[in-house]
Amino acid sequence: MISRILIVGLGSIGTRHLRLARQLLPDADIRVLRRQPCDSVPEYANGCLQSLAAAIDFAPQIAVIANPSTLHMRAALPLANAGAHLLVEKPLSATPENVGQLLTTCHKQKTVLLTGYNLRFLPSLQQFRNLLEQAVIGKVLSVRCEIGQYLPAWRPDNDYRQSVSARRELGGGALLELSLERGYLRWIFGEVDWVNATLSRQSSLEINVEDTVHLLLGFQPLSDGHQLIGSVSLDFIRRDTTRLCTAIGEYGSLRWNGLTGMVEQFEAGANEWRTLFHYQHQRDDSYLAEWRHFLACVAGRETALISGEDGLKVLRIIEAAKLASETGGRARVETGAAETGGSE
Repeated sequence: MISRILIVGLGSIGTRHLRLARQLLPDADIRVLRRQPCDSVPEYANGCLQSLAAAIDFAPQIAVIANPSTLHMRAALPLANAGAHLLVEKPLSATPENVGQLLTTCHKQKTVLLTGYNLRFLPSLQQFRNLLEQAVIGKVLSVRCEIGQYLPAWRPDNDYRQSVSARRELGGGALLELSLERGYLRWIFGEVDWVNATLSRQSSLEINVEDTVHLLLGFQPLSDGHQLIGSVSLDFIRRDTTRLCTAIGEYGSLRWNGLTGMVEQFEAGANEWRTLFHYQHQRDDSYLAEWRHFLACVAGRETALISGEDGLKVLRIIEAAKLASETGGRARVETGAAETGGSE
């Protein structure tokens, strides 16, 4: 029975996790750990903590790490050592440093480490993957994904210039903040072998990070030698909010719209797209499904769908993209179980 929950960070995503934790576990003692002074107890919480030492003394059974990604490991490692089950928001960290140590600690403690790539829990994305596995468009020959949203409109009640997304020191920028795409592309199309990337600042937004990213991903070759190539475009400047992924196959194309929850097929010889699946999700749906899965993992009924290892693999794609952008060439994605700063 979960009776003590810790939420680390109380930005927009931390606030959402706090509200959902209270909805699912109404009788739990839920405390919030935040950097800013607590003038009052936040809604849905039982208390507010100002130090990591106080959070450890609280002895949470589960903890949600929802502070800036540059600070994830600073909170996650001590909590893991204390035996807490962890749900760490995406990306798992700002860099791979110390992530191996976190994975080792959770393994030794036999605790759950779930990386918060919530799109995995959308019925429409699950159906998109299922249809591709059923080869409804034959062999996939190319993949094209794009996500864009105007940063000032992302959280209209807050000053975008002070947000995590806008500030390099907090792990901002389109490459890190929009890492969801790398997460689900690995799940659907397999591991990424190499990356070619351009990171740039194209707008006049008052930020010190890239607002536009263009990636080419080479996935691990299949047994027949065929290597699938995917393109991914990410940005903070687009006024028409977009989240699309299109798989182009031998017999047509399959398209997922992450905003409308629609999966469509364009068959060879057709004149228009045909809807195969439509489920218009509400904003909380994927997070609620993620929470239920997390609690089931803690109870031993399920195994983490997006493990810490999965989170680390996405970070390695991000690191390769940074290197490719800096050098102007193709960068291999690191493989293996360990990286600098940690051991497994």
